[in-house]
Amino acid sequence: MAQPETDSGQVVRGVLLIFGAILCFDMMSIIVRFLLPYYSAPELSAYRNVLGILPSLALMIWTRELRFRGSQLYIRKWPMALARGFAVALAQLCFYTALGHLELATVSALAQTNAMFVVLLSVLLLGERVGPWRYLAVALGFAGAVLILRPGSDAFTVWALMPVGAALCYAFSMITVRKFDADVSNALLFLYASVAAAVGAVVIAAITTDFTPLRSLADAGLILTMATLGGIGVLFMMLAYRAAAPSALAPFGYFSILSAFSFGWLIFGEAPLDRLFPGVFLIVGAGALIMWRENRLARRHG
Repeated sequence: MAQPETDSGQVVRGVLLIFGAILCFDMMSIIVRFLLPYYSAPELSAYRNVLGILPSLALMIWTRELRFRGSQLYIRKWPMALARGFAVALAQLCFYTALGHLELATVSALAQTNAMFVVLLSVLLLGERVGPWRYLAVALGFAGAVLILRPGSDAFTVWALMPVGAALCYAFSMITVRKFDADVSNALLFLYASVAAAVGAVVIAAITTDFTPLRSLADAGLILTMATLGGIGVLFMMLAYRAAAPSALAPFGYFSILSAFSFGWLIFGEAPLDRLFPGVFLIVGAGALIMWRENRLARRHG
């Protein structure tokens, strides 16, 4: 009977890491909103990925996650490890672009289609068995996203698709963490993804935009803080999804809708109630349905 307690402890640890990641991403998003009038989204994405490596490595040393076994830096599934990094770079570009055109809460709500993609990719990439309840949850989440996007109406813009694209890329990065052998350290996975993301973001920025000279030391400090928060957030998310099953953790990501709405209202005076409702209820309801199903299965097998 000790195994269920161990599993429960891992889920709790994963949930706490998810909450920490959400807070980091919210703070990062606020800084990005302040910087976007002066620097392009590809620029900020490149800065975030390049500068975000060292602060995050410092955190990993402090948490003792940075423990290599001799000089073994080779990962057998290295193409997948690099692909995760490129996916993160693309996700950040989509996310930063959306922040310049949509309210924080709207970006966060659409990004929560992440849970829908987590379930679908769990089936496609991990071979998880998904029953009718989870498929219903996916359908509800999709319907909620459509209500917020409002395709065919004047409210619909291509920018609204950016958070959904970011959600898909982030879901791929989260799910593929579980494709690696258990003896592959979190630090090594993070290094591969970080380097790939940095290279990908710089290449995208070099192709799509010109780098703007920094206006002041204050801007440099904001960019460094943004990069640090983003790197730590990704690290927390990676550790969370290695600690517990993605389908068990995904619903807790919906807390970010409430936090983003609160920050958007308090800092930017945004309250996009007409756009969010009722679609956000379906997205959150989809997460609640997944959570209910996971708890029921856990009790049945406990």
